[in-house]
Amino acid sequence: MARNKSILTEARQIERAVTLIHLGARLQVLESETDLSYERLLRLYKEVSGRSPSKGQLPFSTDWFMTWQPNIHASLFLNMHEYLNKAAALDEIDTVIKAYQLYLEQIQAQGLEPLLSVTRAWRLVKFVDNGMLTMTACSKCGGHYVTHPHEIARHYVCGLCNPPARAGKGKVAGALQLGGCREDAHVH
Repeated sequence: MARNKSILTEARQIERAVTLIHLGARLQVLESETDLSYERLLRLYKEVSGRSPSKGQLPFSTDWFMTWQPNIHASLFLNMHEYLNKAAALDEIDTVIKAYQLYLEQIQAQGLEPLLSVTRAWRLVKFVDNGMLTMTACSKCGGHYVTHPHEIARHYVCGLCNPPARAGKGKVAGALQLGGCREDAHVH
């Protein structure tokens, strides 16, 4: 019976890896989240995506998540992740996958381009787990946004309530456009 269980476990790991590859995850994420060998993951990556995986280091700075549009996208994802974490009994990586799929659905429904890759989303969860980032409620709208842990929560104002001067003025297709801040547009 133990042999069958290991085959089932391996099948689940392969399925999880294939899902992550379809979502665009970097090979380092697959290595970290499965027990499959590097060689098997490399072959699987090439077979599923039809190309070799990207090389280079994973994003390691929290700064990207603090800029205006990325913060809104990261906050949307992390709110979904936190909800799923409380509401569903899933393995951590499966929570990341489901929350990322929900994030993509919401972004595409709004006609926006996703700024958050699944690799960045995974990294964001690791940053939160390690206390490098947290969620803080906006003092104006009450939405929860990604912030540094030393942010003064009582006076925090999100990027939707107080956008930077040039925010939303660009004409880039799929970018956030601000036509006046609406209460129902906030991340909760």
